[in-house]
Amino acid sequence: MKATCPLCFHHCALEPGQTGLCGGRINRDGVVTALNYGELTSLALDPIEKKPLSRFHPGSWILSVGSYGCNLRCPFCQNFEISMARSGDLPVRKASPEQLAALAEELKERGNIGVAYTYNEPLISYEYVRDCARLIHERGMMNVLVSNGTIEEEPWRELLPLIDAANIDLKGFTEGWYRRLGGDLETVKRSIALAAESCHVEVTTLLVPGENDSPEEIASLAKWLASIRRDIPLHLSRFFPRYLMRDRPPTPVKSVYALAELARKYLDYVYTGNC
Repeated sequence: MKATCPLCFHHCALEPGQTGLCGGRINRDGVVTALNYGELTSLALDPIEKKPLSRFHPGSWILSVGSYGCNLRCPFCQNFEISMARSGDLPVRKASPEQLAALAEELKERGNIGVAYTYNEPLISYEYVRDCARLIHERGMMNVLVSNGTIEEEPWRELLPLIDAANIDLKGFTEGWYRRLGGDLETVKRSIALAAESCHVEVTTLLVPGENDSPEEIASLAKWLASIRRDIPLHLSRFFPRYLMRDRPPTPVKSVYALAELARKYLDYVYTGNC
């Protein structure tokens, strides 16, 4: 039976056995679920600042996990080797929620505070993130989500009580740019606003020269964030040529610093990255 994925605005209509645009969800017996459930391509104990989270338990470490697939098509993707991968493309380590939670608890002695769902787009593994997050909370540990925020409102609201902190990519502040990435700006804005009501939130914008780095756009982005809360940290990161965008130079460091100063007119905490 054909089924429509309810997770993001793409609403992929899938035949039995067919996978969605993200490569991580499949129609199994009329129900769309995570094809990549428990299939990990990346597993590391990272500093919390690497997520990046600058104002959430600084100095701590967090067990970071990723799978494969993504529901956007950013030509500058920094992790395209896994985000654009499909089932069978890469070796995976299988870990049930119980196994991941047990590992997180074992790593407490090394400063681990919980699990970060990151590297590729974790929300396409929605059921796995949800199941792991419940077990992590039962163990008194924390859940961190690093996401593009491209998720429909209902599943987002259902997941947020399990999330302690999120860093959400706000890839720019124009609908035209988001359309080029295969995304939707209003969806991401809603995800940020809802998360800010529920957990600690920080936002990251990768500054791509000539695309989303005008002073006007960054001022509009910072003003909007401030309309939610002035104390939402914003990370402005320097672009380096990657994936399908190898035809342009890195963002000038002086541009990153200048845009950060501009954003500080509206926000209390603005950080620069990759400089």
